[in-house]
Amino acid sequence: MEKKAIIIGSGLGGLECGLILAKHGFETTVLEQDRQCGGCLQSFTRRSSDGTPLLFDCGFHYVGGLGKGESLRPLFEYFGLMDLPWQQMDEDCFDEVVFADPGKRYPIASTHSKFVERLAEYFPERRRELQEYSDFLRSVGDNIYAPLSSHPAAESGINALFERSAYDFLNESTGGDQQLAKVLSGNSIKLELQAETLPLYSFAQINNSFIQSAWRIRGGGMQIIDRLTAQIKELGGTIRTDAKVVSIAVDNGSATGVELEDGEFLAADWVISDVHPSLTTAMIGECKSVRKAYRNRMNSLQNTFGIFTANLSLKPGAMEYLNRNIFVHRDDADLWHPDSKRTESVMAHFYPPEEGEYATHLDLLSPMDWSMVEQWKDLPQMHRGLEYEELKLAKARECIDLAASAIPGLKEAVDRVYTSTPLTYNSYLSAPYGTAYGVRKDWNNPLGTVLSPRTPLPNLFLTGQSLNLHGILGVSMTSIMTCQQVPGLSELPSELFTDKS
Repeated sequence: MEKKAIIIGSGLGGLECGLILAKHGFETTVLEQDRQCGGCLQSFTRRSSDGTPLLFDCGFHYVGGLGKGESLRPLFEYFGLMDLPWQQMDEDCFDEVVFADPGKRYPIASTHSKFVERLAEYFPERRRELQEYSDFLRSVGDNIYAPLSSHPAAESGINALFERSAYDFLNESTGGDQQLAKVLSGNSIKLELQAETLPLYSFAQINNSFIQSAWRIRGGGMQIIDRLTAQIKELGGTIRTDAKVVSIAVDNGSATGVELEDGEFLAADWVISDVHPSLTTAMIGECKSVRKAYRNRMNSLQNTFGIFTANLSLKPGAMEYLNRNIFVHRDDADLWHPDSKRTESVMAHFYPPEEGEYATHLDLLSPMDWSMVEQWKDLPQMHRGLEYEELKLAKARECIDLAASAIPGLKEAVDRVYTSTPLTYNSYLSAPYGTAYGVRKDWNNPLGTVLSPRTPLPNLFLTGQSLNLHGILGVSMTSIMTCQQVPGLSELPSELFTDKS
């Protein structure tokens, strides 16, 4: 079997696929259109008013399931990522859900037993419902690797969960207790809550992994990218930046390679794309193998909302570091029918300080609709005008005001504010409409929105957050599923679960 592989895109999924193929002797080349690898896991530096450099992350904030025997652990062991400087978040309250009324604060705790116990303090009459809810999430999480087995029964069980409404399940599970339902939804800015579309599988897997255990990384998420790229190079692989792919060549119904923006052609036996499915499809020239119906389907996929981020540097010694996230919501926010044109919810994420007990910087994140920034999409970066800058400033103030209602002293502690919008993600990461979590999965139409790694070309595969699940866990799972499609790699799960002790 020929073993020359090209990976388009160096986000987490692209690099994980590149590492898998390099481990199995493929001549692997990863192509990145930007100057820096990493996609949403890139880190960047901004300075405080006294000149101190502060490292911020584009999209990485925390992960779940890194404890022994938990969901993400086998994947990160396989990819050589477990010895990075992970810091476990507070077990008693890794996420705090706050509603604008100062008296409404609820802890989300790690481990399923503690999760139930802490919330039962606030909802004693719902202990049974909380236990059943927790048991269900755990049962879904226990079967997270079932899709890798290709067993019909396992596949049927997963499909059934993709065909169920997360919103309906939550309302049924809480016995109609609307406040409890709001609390259980309140730390879910890390996925798009949409009552009309969100599948139960997505909601259950993601929430379960964080309840297992929650972790930050000291020193920036770019360390994940640096570790993956180093391993690929050690195995003889090549990583090229400033190498934008403009087309995928096809001959006799198969991909033969890719053409770069400067006209260079790179031949390949296998091509894996880590860019959005609609952008991948647009790279394929007209051919009989890729029919109009397939192109129309990829182009008609809806995308999840974007995110506005205010990166805050803090005055020295002004605010203690919190080893938890704080999710703050307006009392009138409808979490499952969000209005992302106004600031209804915000997530506060603290970066672990290099030393001492005081925070040096934090992020505030809030959903933001593409329509709010679309008018500037054709203007060059850094030249979008005063109106755009005023929009960002107003949005940042709204986020700070809302977060400050739950974090005393925040306003007084702010030193400098840097911002990004869905337009930033669109410009720098080629995310269509600034989507934060890729393609929107729809429980009403799972066959049309939960994508397979396969394409009409037998040696072109997709990977990344738009396929199975988004986030670190979902993308890492999908990288295994994608590489399983390559002949000779169907036994990847047996390597994944090899005892490392």
